[in-house]
Amino acid sequence: MAGKYVNIDTEELRRFAERMARAGRGGEFKKELTQFLDAMAVDFLANVQDAIIRAGSVDTRLLANSFQKSGEGNVFIVQEGGLQLEVGSNVKYASFVNDGHWLNPKGVNTRWVPGHWTGPPGDKNARFIYEPGAKTGMLLKQDWIEGSHYFDDAIRLMERIAPMYMEEKIQEWLDKFFSEFL
Repeated sequence: MAGKYVNIDTEELRRFAERMARAGRGGEFKKELTQFLDAMAVDFLANVQDAIIRAGSVDTRLLANSFQKSGEGNVFIVQEGGLQLEVGSNVKYASFVNDGHWLNPKGVNTRWVPGHWTGPPGDKNARFIYEPGAKTGMLLKQDWIEGSHYFDDAIRLMERIAPMYMEEKIQEWLDKFFSEFL
């Protein structure tokens, strides 16, 4: 079909590309993305705290508090460029509570831990309070303590709900930045 041309109006495409450039240049989208990642991290931390509390196996205030945005002993890193989101805990026993552990070091059958109980024997709400130098305490026999898997549970939950969050957010961004093209 020599001599025939197809005329395509690219005005909308040009305006779309211009709008994308404006959103990127002004830092508007970068700010939105950073806020979104931050919100995802905070939501994940709340899920971790809920899982720790549900497990209820030990006094975990320090552990639960380490899973906050500004918690002592926490890890909270958000980077928008490479879409990195890293949260965690630097509390030494965090992995023991999650993964499980042996009560005593390898080759040690028993060890004495000084301290006291907050309630009478048999009270399942009683907690052991470690107290260096105390004359009372408990004798630990070698045994495996199963982990509560609080972190693993929170990861599984986020893996289920993150795609929904992302779909909603992407639609929100499309509506906000590109509604004139939809």
